[in-house]
Amino acid sequence: MAGDSAEQAAGDQRDALQKLASRIRHLRSARKLSLRDLADLAGTSASFLSQLERGLTGASTSTLNQIASALGISVAELFEERSAAAHRVLKRSQRPSLPPTDGCRKTLLSARPVRNFEVYIGEFEIGGSTGPDLYTHGQAHEMLTVLRGVVEVSLGQDRYVLEEGDSIEYPTNTPHRTVNIGNGRAEVMWIIAPPTSARTDLEKYVAWQPAG
Repeated sequence: MAGDSAEQAAGDQRDALQKLASRIRHLRSARKLSLRDLADLAGTSASFLSQLERGLTGASTSTLNQIASALGISVAELFEERSAAAHRVLKRSQRPSLPPTDGCRKTLLSARPVRNFEVYIGEFEIGGSTGPDLYTHGQAHEMLTVLRGVVEVSLGQDRYVLEEGDSIEYPTNTPHRTVNIGNGRAEVMWIIAPPTSARTDLEKYVAWQPAG
């Protein structure tokens, strides 16, 4: 009887490792990250991740935390095959945002934890921008759509003036910057797939109550 129990426990552990391995491999592939990319983000080695994704080894809680953060999810989601709720609603009054900087307020539309893509709204004061410098993030695909006003989008050395209803697409590893060049407030939407934000980045967004 004791031997049967031990064998059952070992079998359950192997099954759990295989499920975890499959989940991490799926999440990494969905985000178009190589083993080395994820290893660099999680502070571990590509060889260790390779063994983990093949179910040949386990991982400590701290390592799983680092991997989950690099994938932009919680540790619990490493063990979930699907979301508990298929349809997630985010009310405007619950929309989380970062504190305004450089005349821009950035809010998160995607319900957390972010899964296959992430969506943000940027609201710009006159002359407001995403910052003084061009920036990059991850290796994904990004679309910017102008919802209101006139903005200038810099992509490397190129400049594009976009008005309400215009959109532009580009790789997220292209240095980019957005600035409001109009005479009134401007608003844009960013859609990024796969997500490039780590869980720790998304946790910086807090709920706010819009004026009016």
